[in-house]
Amino acid sequence: MPSLSCLRHRIPWLGLFALLMFGGMYLPILVLAVYSLNDSRYSASWQGLSWRWYRLLFDDARIFSALQDSLIVATGAVGISAVLGTLMAIGLSKYYFPGKALYRGISYLPLIVPDIAIAVATLVFLASLAIPLSIWTIIAAHMVFCLAYIAVVVSSRLQGLNPHLEEAALDLGATPAQALLKVLLPQLTPGIISGCLLAFVLSMDDLLISSFTAGGGANPLPLEIFSRVRTGVKPDINALSVLLILASGLIAAIAEYLRFRSQQQQAPPP
Repeated sequence: MPSLSCLRHRIPWLGLFALLMFGGMYLPILVLAVYSLNDSRYSASWQGLSWRWYRLLFDDARIFSALQDSLIVATGAVGISAVLGTLMAIGLSKYYFPGKALYRGISYLPLIVPDIAIAVATLVFLASLAIPLSIWTIIAAHMVFCLAYIAVVVSSRLQGLNPHLEEAALDLGATPAQALLKVLLPQLTPGIISGCLLAFVLSMDDLLISSFTAGGGANPLPLEIFSRVRTGVKPDINALSVLLILASGLIAAIAEYLRFRSQQQQAPPP
């Protein structure tokens, strides 16, 4: 075991390394936030502080239309995936059937497959069935990874639950449906909400899959941003990026808080 003096020498170096790592991750975000307040139209020159790019952003009808499309896609994909992902996690946790291990591996495959592979495969599949691209095809494509993320979070929550509670409800006369709705689902609610928030952020942020599956009438927010930055990053895009980072951070913090609370509830009393 390392001596106390060795640990004292290591701690400052570990703290410095952590500080450098966090600085490398968050310094670009800080620079982005500062330049979103730049009064100049061009990011290369600084002309003082101004909130005008945020005011112009809130008056941009195209941004709000793209945001509406993204909210429709994320809400639809996460809503359907929440039901299917929860049922899939419960089925994989409580029941045995032939090919269960294979099904588990295939269902979690979108977590490790690159987005470009999912996007190309989805586009080829839709083209082979002659399905026209629209906002509904984006929702269907987003369900592929939303379902996997929600199922993983709910499965981790299931592993920490007491299995005897549901059995006790059945012994007291509850039907399997009543035991599921009144005993199991209330305990799974923090995990379901946490998984839905994570999947919602990922859906709002997706560019590759949306660009391959979007039709002419659908223009999610990542596609709108990408189309604008092709000719250079403007200050209004900087302002929009800051707002998106803050919103994503808030949603991630809520999801982490729910996960922490659920872990505290699962912990045995001292």
